[in-house]
Amino acid sequence: MPHSSAGSVDSVTERTFPTRVLQATKPVLIQFWAPWCGPCIRVTPIVEQLAAEHADTLDVVKVHVDEEPELAIRHRITSIPAFVVYADGAPVQSWTGAAPKSVLAHNLAPYLG
Repeated sequence: MPHSSAGSVDSVTERTFPTRVLQATKPVLIQFWAPWCGPCIRVTPIVEQLAAEHADTLDVVKVHVDEEPELAIRHRITSIPAFVVYADGAPVQSWTGAAPKSVLAHNLAPYLG
């Protein structure tokens, strides 16, 4: 499936999760969010910047927790925004909370090749 334009982050559903995340050939950052979550809205442009800057080495997707509760439950998401990094089909790191770009980049550094 071709990638959408640079800087945009595709939504993942229960149906597309296996293909986009579990079978991905590069690390995947998942942002768990909801439109009513102020910190989620504030951190989204930062996540989109990182997605554009690291498109060659990192795939970035988002999960709307109200529309995909099973994915949120499976990842034990209790607070949003929450982030999970997958590498080789398995979760390797996670954290919660909006953070400045420098913190997000630091957390992702091991996966950016």
